[in-house]
Amino acid sequence: MKRYFITGLLIWVPLGVLPAAWQPEAWLGLRIPGLGVILTLLIIMLTGVFGANFFGQKIIDFWERQLTRIPVVKTIYGSVKQVSDTLLSGSGHAFRKVLLVRYPHPQAWSLAFQTNLPDEVARVLPEEHVAVFIPTTPSPVNGFYFYVKKSEVVELDVSVDRALKYIVSMGVASGESGRGSY
Repeated sequence: MKRYFITGLLIWVPLGVLPAAWQPEAWLGLRIPGLGVILTLLIIMLTGVFGANFFGQKIIDFWERQLTRIPVVKTIYGSVKQVSDTLLSGSGHAFRKVLLVRYPHPQAWSLAFQTNLPDEVARVLPEEHVAVFIPTTPSPVNGFYFYVKKSEVVELDVSVDRALKYIVSMGVASGESGRGSY
């Protein structure tokens, strides 16, 4: 079931959010709380089931080839697809660790994910550095990619999934302790 859900996400995330005309309120004429969430989850699951089989994959490949023929769409779709494939891949190699780094100024800390430091970059930097991706809220597919001195990062004992939850929820789903609340 998880496989189908992730497959569905990998298909829909690059295409963006459902257009307003597809939202339940537009075609029902009334608002039913929670119906949009239920329908979104259902669409993602059904898409995943469809996309995980041979014929569904052939249709998706055809659709993606058509999208790559449109100049602006090609660039945007390709970039978002690559990032979403990396973030949602089952391999677990997208991000190695969750870190705290000083960003956007020396008195602030931001959640970051350690990524791969290219050998060409590591060779020219005078000290040991780590490559970090700082995602933006609420969309973790956007963000900043930096090289930071290893001595200036704080490694957290937090899973990548949990850190992504913090980011997507804009800190609302930050934990049980309530520390930092006013």
